[in-house]
Amino acid sequence: MTQLNQLELQNLRHLVGGHQTVAAKLNDYANQCQDAQVKQIFQQAATSAQNTTQKLMGFL
Repeated sequence: MTQLNQLELQNLRHLVGGHQTVAAKLNDYANQCQDAQVKQIFQQAATSAQNTTQKLMGFL
C-alpha cells in the first residue's frame, strides 16, 4: 500500500473527526427522541457514521 502524504493524512484526520462528531450528535438526538421511528433513523445514521469512521481509520 502506498504511504500517505501529509495533506492526505490531514484530510483523513479531518474526515474521521467529522464523522465521530456526527455519530455522537446523532446518538444524542436519538436518546432525546420520543418518536420510535425517528429515534431508529437517528440510531441507524449514527451507526453508519461510526462504520464510516472505522473504514477511514483503516487508512491510517
